[in-house]
Amino acid sequence: MEQAPRTVLTADEMAWTLTRMTHEILERNQGSEGVVLLGILTRGAPLADRIARIAAEQGHELAVGRLDITMYRDDLRANPTRPVGRTVLPRSIDDAVVVLVDDVLYSGRTVQAALHALADLGRPRAIQLAALIDRGLRELPIQADVVGRQLPTARDERVRVAVRETDGEDLVTIERTGR
Repeated sequence: MEQAPRTVLTADEMAWTLTRMTHEILERNQGSEGVVLLGILTRGAPLADRIARIAAEQGHELAVGRLDITMYRDDLRANPTRPVGRTVLPRSIDDAVVVLVDDVLYSGRTVQAALHALADLGRPRAIQLAALIDRGLRELPIQADVVGRQLPTARDERVRVAVRETDGEDLVTIERTGR
């Protein structure tokens, strides 16, 4: 039995959270030199773009691109109709610090696919992970370096991140699905 979604982050709270995450990324890397943000498609890409804009407002230029992991997913047999996106690298990732940006960290399988994709694209000096929401319940030993919000969840709950670039609004909700 589905329940009505409960708001976790409003648009203003999401903006504040992304600002804090940007400062953490810059602090962690002593600035923006040699740092490449790669937003994991679909909703990680606009979040990475926003982080780059916030950094620019602070005088730091972060190279930003997008990473399509579709062909690296381990669930392609179960979900073969997923449309393939396009990876866009702003520059070579060789010897760069790559910060993967995603909306929700859950099982860790999306990040695993992203790591496989990166291995085909170059050899970064380091790889970091920034996630707007960390909902726990990991299936793989993966953790985010920068987290916007820790949100412990149950397996029968669904976290939905809406971003204005693709969904027309900024909002994070959680709901129990009953599955």
